[in-house]
Amino acid sequence: MQISKDLAENIVAIKESFRDCGDIVMREFVVGSGKSRLFMVYTDNMIDGDTIQNFIMTNLMSRYKECNDSGLLEVLMEDIIAVREISKITDLQQVYDAVLLGDTVLFMDGNAFALQASTKGFPSRGVNQAQTEVVVQGPKDAFLEVMAINIVLIRRRIRDTKLKLKRKKIGARSKTDVALMYMEDLVRPKTLKMIEKQLDTMSLDAVLDSGYIEQLLEKRWLSPFPQLQMTERPDKASSALLEGRVVLVIDNTPFVVMLPVTLNVFFQAAEDYYDRWEIMSFIRAIRYVAAFVAIALPGLYIALSVYHPELIPTALALKIATTRQNIPFSVVGEVVIMELAFELLREAGIRLPSPVSSTIGIVGGIIIGSAAVEAGIVSPAVVIVSALTGICTFVIPNVSLVSGLRLCKYLTIFFAAIFGLFGLWVSLLFILAHLCSLTSYGIPFMYPFCSASVNDDVDWEDTIFRMPLQKMKRRPIFTRPSARGRKGGD
Repeated sequence: MQISKDLAENIVAIKESFRDCGDIVMREFVVGSGKSRLFMVYTDNMIDGDTIQNFIMTNLMSRYKECNDSGLLEVLMEDIIAVREISKITDLQQVYDAVLLGDTVLFMDGNAFALQASTKGFPSRGVNQAQTEVVVQGPKDAFLEVMAINIVLIRRRIRDTKLKLKRKKIGARSKTDVALMYMEDLVRPKTLKMIEKQLDTMSLDAVLDSGYIEQLLEKRWLSPFPQLQMTERPDKASSALLEGRVVLVIDNTPFVVMLPVTLNVFFQAAEDYYDRWEIMSFIRAIRYVAAFVAIALPGLYIALSVYHPELIPTALALKIATTRQNIPFSVVGEVVIMELAFELLREAGIRLPSPVSSTIGIVGGIIIGSAAVEAGIVSPAVVIVSALTGICTFVIPNVSLVSGLRLCKYLTIFFAAIFGLFGLWVSLLFILAHLCSLTSYGIPFMYPFCSASVNDDVDWEDTIFRMPLQKMKRRPIFTRPSARGRKGGD
């Protein structure tokens, strides 16, 4: 519906649309020598009161005598209202969106348009330290729930005019702001076009968190493994942009989405590049080993204990048999009970307040485990296997990948319980085949473990081991082929 020249008609439409909305403020007053009627509407507590008072109202009241009544609204926009962003809007739906976004809208009788002035003043917390991606060495700041501040945190790290930003609104009711950021000279045009098309065709009521975007953008939504990467660290998002990847900054959430991805990026932590390459290569190799152990160890214990005890050293086999003499459950039952108990403890530790969660971890991990062993419910070996499996999941720096590994662990347990070692290897091959079938915007998920020659094998420099920074002279596969060379390289 278009804005009418009749101010009274506009006021009636706005009051009807915002009926029973107690936080919508509407003010009507007159300005100019001809006593022109001016109507202002905004959402209380979503605006910066000082901006309205000092840069809109004060200027109107003190400078209205200088204005000619003819084209007064144009004069207000060009000469009087001093806010950082002001624009014309001609549709009432744009008015509703602007008001609910935290902007102030001004109407004047006789004008078929309104002025949208940026007066946002959302309540928000300050920039805090990262909670899910903690580092010992490196920046400590993290994203927060205000998109504008998150964009600033990225721009202060990349001071380049090639860093581009496109704004979009997603959600029929929430109209959530989404900023699509990319390096113009590094991003693959085809990838950018595919992402934009997905965002433009996305149809849903509301986007309340970046997790909504993540799930809707994933091509293989039945897969337990993430096909997009999320982070709360501005330095990690900036690094992704410099690799030619696209970053989606979503309003109301402290996590941004980075795409496309390959499996190896989920094993990379921000700290990997801030410390010496020798120790970080060693730690990264440990992460890959930990991922394999997290999937295979429970199934391997079941297969060896039940089907192939001859493969276990005699002394160890006798020790395990001795501790299991009075256990009422089978080996498979023991493992499943302990794994589910560990999942319960993990969830309890997450949901409870921080001072209590650490206590729950200690009580659950030590006291309950020891009590279960002493009571003869589970054997010590199963407790060790479950604890080691859980510790290995904490080594991996990406929560989404850990969730996929946790689900795959039960697949290996199931196959190993039925077929022994043969079943274990079948389940692992099944998982590997599934990983090889995944792609992310045309890039194989298992790259560079497959097809590494496409980029002259240079991506091996930053996979299981990390080469010294001075040796990493080319950007990864995400970058367009003509811009793979890093500036400063020989």
